[in-house]
Amino acid sequence: MPLTSRWAAPLAGVAAVGFAVGLGELTAALLAPASSPISVVGATLIQLAPPWAVDAAIALFGTADKIALAVGVIVALLALAALFGILEARKPPVGAVLIVAVGVGVAMLSMTKADANQFSWAPSLVAAGAGFTGMRFLVSKLRRWQSDATARSAELAGASTLAPVSPSASRRQFLVASGVAFGLGVLASIGSAAIGASTKVVDTIRTALRLPTPAVVAAPIPAGAELGLPGLTSLVTPNTDFFRIDTALVVPQIDPATWSLRIHGLVENEVTITWDELLALPLEEHWVTLACVSNPIGGDLIGNAKWLGYPIRELLARAKPTAEADMVLSRSIDGFTASSPLEALTDTGRDAILAVGMNGEPLPAQHGFPVRMVVPGLFGYVSATKWVTELEVTRFDRVTAYWTDRGWSDRGPTKLHSRIDVPRQGDQVAAGEQVIAGVAWHQHTGVAGVEVQVDDGPWMPATLAPAISGDTWVQWSMPWAAPTGESTLRCRATSLDGEVQTSEFAPPHPDGSTGWHERRVTVG
Repeated sequence: MPLTSRWAAPLAGVAAVGFAVGLGELTAALLAPASSPISVVGATLIQLAPPWAVDAAIALFGTADKIALAVGVIVALLALAALFGILEARKPPVGAVLIVAVGVGVAMLSMTKADANQFSWAPSLVAAGAGFTGMRFLVSKLRRWQSDATARSAELAGASTLAPVSPSASRRQFLVASGVAFGLGVLASIGSAAIGASTKVVDTIRTALRLPTPAVVAAPIPAGAELGLPGLTSLVTPNTDFFRIDTALVVPQIDPATWSLRIHGLVENEVTITWDELLALPLEEHWVTLACVSNPIGGDLIGNAKWLGYPIRELLARAKPTAEADMVLSRSIDGFTASSPLEALTDTGRDAILAVGMNGEPLPAQHGFPVRMVVPGLFGYVSATKWVTELEVTRFDRVTAYWTDRGWSDRGPTKLHSRIDVPRQGDQVAAGEQVIAGVAWHQHTGVAGVEVQVDDGPWMPATLAPAISGDTWVQWSMPWAAPTGESTLRCRATSLDGEVQTSEFAPPHPDGSTGWHERRVTVG
């Protein structure tokens, strides 16, 4: 291959694969939104990711982990496409055949997904066909350019008696063809996004939905519970700001009219309940703070909301679990599973619910619409299954769940934590009267007090705002006469059962982080 065209083969590969992916995404938008090639590859990577990779992704990207994964898949795909282009140019039709092989493989993966439909294979196979055709066509243009360039070199060397040859025309044809192919892929991807946005019937259904009046109304927020300090996290987390950590690269779109929940396994009576039947039950409102087990010390993977739903214990009572059962395996429509202790779901003193509402409105799609689980006192990975469709009553020694298969603990009780929100890390504050403030939580136990330490001085009690309940976090504050210079602030909480927050540091894996949160600030 001439020196001037060494970049051309990778370009042909990228253009061909870009064209293929675009058509695949467009086909998915029309036939099987959950089976777009990018989402299938991403979902597979999520399934195969080891615990350390999950920890790293959440630590680096937080709630943007899925965007980062999608970008990573695209970047890796483009690199692979460049390699396929080189192989096609050197050893045809190897590059084109490899595109087909990848497409067929992704199509097979798509049919193994829990939410697969009869057309889930189509997007990846369409992409495979488009990629094969595009690669063969573009490399043929490249070879024509190569041939003209070789002939031109021979002419200039005086070794040819043929008419003058200019490779510029064939070069231009190759570049135009590559640009058109890649551009069509981009346009197809944009079209798929537009179709997806316009065909989300579920969004229209959700917007029009009116939830029933609760039979049990949530406790009112006590006076003084919201301190209203600048920089302090709001007591109630708006739905748009609520953290999202789950395994769904594409948010499931479920029509409530088609939704049902099946309770089976080690039960005397198998139970199935539909959406209309669920809404007809006496629903209850409860304030519950949810936290992710991946939340580091001082992290923000936590939020507080008012949830509307029906007690899970009442549905389990209908099913009548057998004496040997000790676990409930919940399943999402996309195949995710979580293992919850049966005792936590049947506890009469714990407001574990099948939630249909969040902060006075139907669940947002990204937070589980139409139905999810909310269980106080357990980390989300063992309790907060979104888009839930199945509860299998079973045993911990018989069945494992998604996260426990990856080395996380199987029961996941929440831990006692406190966090400094004000001042922020690295803030520069004026000397004199300041305030230190934050939040503390120990769901299903409650917080009795918070203490603050400045540098290595004595622990000083902060003022605790009234808590909504033991299932929610609580705000706290303490006045501080800030001296000029650098200061390190630390906090620790004490729970209502007398537990003092440990200073021993532990990372999130395998059962949640521990340690004191601290901030380093500059005064003056």
